[in-house]
Amino acid sequence: MTRVYLAGPDVFLPDARAVARAKIDACRSRGITGLFPMDVDASPSASGAHGDGVAIAQANMELMRTADAILANCTPFRGIHADVGTAFEIGFFAAMGKPVFAYSSCERDAALRTRTALGLDANADADPQGLAIEDFGHPDNLMLSGAAALSGGSWSVVADREPAAMAAFAMALDQLAAHFARAAAA
Repeated sequence: MTRVYLAGPDVFLPDARAVARAKIDACRSRGITGLFPMDVDASPSASGAHGDGVAIAQANMELMRTADAILANCTPFRGIHADVGTAFEIGFFAAMGKPVFAYSSCERDAALRTRTALGLDANADADPQGLAIEDFGHPDNLMLSGAAALSGGSWSVVADREPAAMAAFAMALDQLAAHFARAAAA
């Protein structure tokens, strides 16, 4: 059975366990094992000692190594871009040569989000400090969307601005399932 790491800032949502269960159940309905980076039966924790954080990172990296692909919620989190932990996880999968399937509930590309957040003209090519604005029409940093494209994965968007991005998740999950079905048939 295909094992998929379910990345994203979902662990920080107030209903993290319910979101985790819903995404794991959706995977199971397609014959896929969804691996959520937290024990869905335990109380989520976003704080503790430094060593606790290192232990969580180690456990997540071990879990990622057991997965066949990543399904990553890249809805902007606390800013313009995807959660930085999710960006690391996407890079981890890209480095392992495994497929990256990303999704978001935000329709605007990264350059437009940057210009809007900074109050800039729609055609500005730099921020107020003179730093260039990356503008390749990608939904986020080109390394993230590039990882999806180069790995045989995809980037799905359903612009409903829902933090768990369940509709975009379902679309990306369908694409992931089709990818692995084609690979199995080959």
